[in-house]
Amino acid sequence: MNGTSAPRDAPTGAAVQSVDRALSIMEILARDGWSGVTEVARELDIHKSTVFRLVATLERRGFVEQHLETQKYRLGFALVRLATEVRAEIDIRQLARSVCERLSEVTGETVNLAVLEDLEVVNIDQVMSNSVVSVNWIGRRSRLHATSTGKVFLAHAAESLVDTYLKGPLDRLTTHTITDPERLREEFADIRTVGYGVALQELEIGLHAVAAPVYDQSGQAVAALCVSGPSYRLLAEQVDDVGALVMDGAAEVSRRLGHMGVAPGRPPEDPLERA
Repeated sequence: MNGTSAPRDAPTGAAVQSVDRALSIMEILARDGWSGVTEVARELDIHKSTVFRLVATLERRGFVEQHLETQKYRLGFALVRLATEVRAEIDIRQLARSVCERLSEVTGETVNLAVLEDLEVVNIDQVMSNSVVSVNWIGRRSRLHATSTGKVFLAHAAESLVDTYLKGPLDRLTTHTITDPERLREEFADIRTVGYGVALQELEIGLHAVAAPVYDQSGQAVAALCVSGPSYRLLAEQVDDVGALVMDGAAEVSRRLGHMGVAPGRPPEDPLERA
């Protein structure tokens, strides 16, 4: 054996750079769809011949495919096979757990992960703060219009479903519960603008909550991350600061689920019908 040969498990800098560039190419194709070598090379600021060699390799492995007429490329079905294997093992609670723990530590409040089921919010995981033990919300179902998580789901639902839900009945759970459909629509619009929803003593007297949506790889709001606490500690004037923290946490969970890019305002198809 030639003593100057590099070990097989010690990749060169050029090899690592090639992997990085190949992954960047796939991210561009995921974002833009059909793209030409020239477009990709321009965005990555590398020579077209380099891009061509990389996409040719990816094409041979089935990770990209080429349109015979336009000569442009898009992602291939080999990625579907890999994604199917990953999704089969994904447990959103596991993906979100460390984020929930960190968020609870930073805010000093209880953090819940919620999903939508049969047009109700269901909490599937909870991390309690080190303060006085609060209510265990895991498994508890709540009305959409009276919770920060429920408002987040409605803000990202199709207009037809929102219309149906707001026809009622909209139960008044406390004196602060909003039951006016037009006021709720305004809140939904605000949520889509600022990125988080709030419920101030609307589910229970003395309880404040702030929630943000978690998106999957298709851009659908599949869960919501929520920070809640007693109104004397989680003050109304702190909502903006807590909202920013919740959005950061929800964005991290979304990335772990494969979400890339800007979240949509409303889906063309109603994701709530899957519940």
